[in-house]
Amino acid sequence: MTATGATASVGDGRRRGKVTVATIARLAGVSAPTVSRVINGQAGVALSTRRRVEAVLHEHGYQRGDAAAQAPLIELVFHALDSLWALEIIQGVEEVARDQKLGVVLTTMQGRLTPGAGWTEQVLSRRPMGVIAVLSDLTTHQQAQLATGSIPLVTLDPTGEPLHDTPSVGAANYSGALVATRHLLELGHRRIGMLCGNLKWPFCRARLDGFRAAMDQAGVPVDPDLVRVGPLYVEGAARETAALLRLPEPPTALFATNDLQAHGVYEAAREAGLRIPDDLSVVGFDDLPFTRWAGPPMTTVRQPLKRMGTTAAAMLVAIASGQAPRERRVELTTDLIVRQSTARPRTR
Repeated sequence: MTATGATASVGDGRRRGKVTVATIARLAGVSAPTVSRVINGQAGVALSTRRRVEAVLHEHGYQRGDAAAQAPLIELVFHALDSLWALEIIQGVEEVARDQKLGVVLTTMQGRLTPGAGWTEQVLSRRPMGVIAVLSDLTTHQQAQLATGSIPLVTLDPTGEPLHDTPSVGAANYSGALVATRHLLELGHRRIGMLCGNLKWPFCRARLDGFRAAMDQAGVPVDPDLVRVGPLYVEGAARETAALLRLPEPPTALFATNDLQAHGVYEAAREAGLRIPDDLSVVGFDDLPFTRWAGPPMTTVRQPLKRMGTTAAAMLVAIASGQAPRERRVELTTDLIVRQSTARPRTR
């Protein structure tokens, strides 16, 4: 590879539009081989230098031109794999991957929302067709690195704010929560509480907003003592519910941000000697398989998890083939599934 870059591209200096590797190297104050290492995700470049080169690449719209060298893989990234929620999304992605004769590389971040510093380099070295990041918060820098490497990114229920042009897929979280809360109001409940997730996450905020909107529209004030923020897991929800049930005026109904939290409500109610729905109505969100077999079967908002996976994967395949997405944000409809965990409040 020459340093002059009269013909520059990924690794060998061919021209891409009006921008060459040599031009990028000159503007960034580095050598052409250094630029090539950054573009190809190779090690051996100081972080400050890498970021300087990537900033110049991004500023000049430089993208790799060797799509043929990409591996037939979808990189699927989860913050954790600890519930059936993830499994249904994986099934949806794999369905599209099978049809397109693609493999799926599954990465978990062990509960962290943002991948570590070396993750992007690993992805660039694998050269997948694209990345789907689920319930993750890629930094602006990481998103720019993928864009520089011509690796498209689609986010699914991002926990942060993706770059304005990053496509994302999710469910109609606001309207799902609105309908769930209206269901409880229509049954006659007025002391309605909500278990929230991390309010930095857009989907958690949307569900809380939907809950508040339904209460406001019904003219029922939201008691701040009945709104609790906690982890989206059984144990944390059980603790928060136990605290709510000890209040002088406990709730007669609880809406949980997901089904795992709702399961925690069941556990706390059982410990307190309360019966669902006679003493406490419960609504979840997701419609995971166990909700049908809960005791009693759980009323919940069905989130089309598998279809969210197929939608994200199909969007990624289209972008990788050069098609611009028709929508940058796709929200799939939710449905309220009424089972046996909700009833009219007991007369006191």
